[in-house]
Amino acid sequence: MTQMIPPQVRGFMKRAEEDYEGFWEDAAVAAMEDIYWFKEWDTVLEWEYPTFRWYNGGLTNICYSCLDYKVEQGLGTKAAFIAEDGDSGVIRTVTYSQLLEMVKKHAAALRGLGVKKGDRVAIYMPMGIEAAVIMLACARIGAIHMAIFAGFSPNAVADRLALTGAEYVFAQDAGTRRGKPVPLKVMVDDAIELLENPKQVKTVVVFKSGLADVKMVAGRDITWDEFLAKAEGQSPDVVPMESNDVLFVMPTSGTTAKPKVTVQRHGGYQVYIYSMAKWIYNLNQDDVWFCTSDIGWIVGHSYNVYGPLLVGCTSILFSGTPDYPRPDMWWDLIERNKATGLWFSPTGIRGLRRLGIEHALKHDLSTVERVLCAGEVLNPAAWEWLQEEVFGGAVPVIDHMWQTETGGPIIGNAYGIAISPIKPGSASIAVPGVVADVVDVQDGHVCVPGEKGVLVIKKPFPGLTSTLWGDAERYKTDYWETKEGTKGMYYAGDSASKDEDGYIWFAGRADEVIKIAAHRIGTVEIESALVAHPAVVEAGVSGVPDELRGEVASAFVVLNKDYKPSDELKKELITHVRQSMGPIVVIGDIQFVNMLPKTKSGKIMRRVMKALLTGKEIGDLSTVEEGASIEEIREAASKMKKGA
Repeated sequence: MTQMIPPQVRGFMKRAEEDYEGFWEDAAVAAMEDIYWFKEWDTVLEWEYPTFRWYNGGLTNICYSCLDYKVEQGLGTKAAFIAEDGDSGVIRTVTYSQLLEMVKKHAAALRGLGVKKGDRVAIYMPMGIEAAVIMLACARIGAIHMAIFAGFSPNAVADRLALTGAEYVFAQDAGTRRGKPVPLKVMVDDAIELLENPKQVKTVVVFKSGLADVKMVAGRDITWDEFLAKAEGQSPDVVPMESNDVLFVMPTSGTTAKPKVTVQRHGGYQVYIYSMAKWIYNLNQDDVWFCTSDIGWIVGHSYNVYGPLLVGCTSILFSGTPDYPRPDMWWDLIERNKATGLWFSPTGIRGLRRLGIEHALKHDLSTVERVLCAGEVLNPAAWEWLQEEVFGGAVPVIDHMWQTETGGPIIGNAYGIAISPIKPGSASIAVPGVVADVVDVQDGHVCVPGEKGVLVIKKPFPGLTSTLWGDAERYKTDYWETKEGTKGMYYAGDSASKDEDGYIWFAGRADEVIKIAAHRIGTVEIESALVAHPAVVEAGVSGVPDELRGEVASAFVVLNKDYKPSDELKKELITHVRQSMGPIVVIGDIQFVNMLPKTKSGKIMRRVMKALLTGKEIGDLSTVEEGASIEEIREAASKMKKGA
């Protein structure tokens, strides 16, 4: 192991290597400071390929750990959530004691509604306190919650309801996006009608924000007040859950096929996200934590709601965008709340960069101690802008990597143990307790430094989904036996390489690698080279067929506000990439666009760009953030094809 990694981190990793089960038992014991067990576990791990069970026989409940246990520890008067709606400007703060009382009442109301242990409850609401309360109340009584990003199309909602068999839906009448109404209840109604059996959904509970008048379906729909009235005479008590009882299900984005429904369980998930909160994020009770994710994504679950509450800090729940109604929304929020820790996506950082440094510099950001980034590769140019220009080198900006399936980080800088040197563009090394490597997909050999392969996980860990809801066979084939060289290992699906220090460098999804004259070039590598030019804020790259070279790269580029599109700039960018990466990287064309097609979680949809360039079917677009971006890319792709 490289000496670049601090000895404290190497000690953690050595312990995991020598006694894997002992390592994760130690982690669970250390977490008892904040995680409560009604009964301790009998065995640490049962590994029956490809599935597994953690902390067998243990009884716990994440809601009790997050709330009851924190109030017992004297944190009752501390702010648990500060919820801010960016569009309306409404701000609400709830303490741990207030949140516990809300959750108890909603848990009793769930029982009054007929919700039982194991029932699936869908939540289709904007980021806010009510959505978090329903999550926690479901956990309290043993129901299984499924949060759906508020804005997904009826088709996407219907897919998720059908796959999970959810019988109860909690929805808001409407939301807003940049001041425009989003008819959430209408989309729920439409989704239910798309189900093979619409009567699957027994009850829709509607939170009326006053943003829209909605139709209530007799016999099925009730208002929030009617729901809460059902708490009368019902118990608010917590249900001790066996460690492997399901806590929630979380569908993947489903951009190319039906979403895969991942599963997280009370015991292993608690231990894992708490450990990562400590080891990677260095979260503590004094923190005011601002994670910019949404409650509809795994990050929103792990580090907007559950992780911060397990630690006992204050979590900011922000609903809205960073540039509406003002371009300094996030910076203002950070200053007003004296935020100490930030979690940004690379897309969010690039968006802030495009808005201009002046919006950050007019705010006092001196309380910020660290910034964590994940979601896609943080391009070195975006890292440098945030690290040096915004924060003046005063705080670490740390990239890391994880997936919906992993519950929390799997590659990252163990800042909470001892920070390792930051290499811009790298997500660092495998986190303690995760046995990861980069291997060749054909024969499974471990790649030498600089050799490209795919990321694999060789052993299960407590945050990893142990199956797919209702589809154990797909779990086996899609994750553990998807490639000849990775059989018996969890296939993360990301193209990567390691350097001589063991740092991992991601080059995009494995199916997004471009073969130019037999050279495998990651789309992310070319995008990062483009973003390194001062004119470029963001870039999306895809490979297209070429008779001579097999493939060449095509790039869609979003410019810095100070630059204008021109043929001269296009030539300059092509030359810049060739000088940065060498003459093997051939860019067939560049088109300038105002936005890239992205999922609602902020990931660039490269398969959409490739489909438009090659004339193939685009597939499901229900997860696209901004529909207009598709038409712009379609037009730009048409120009590329004509130019060819």
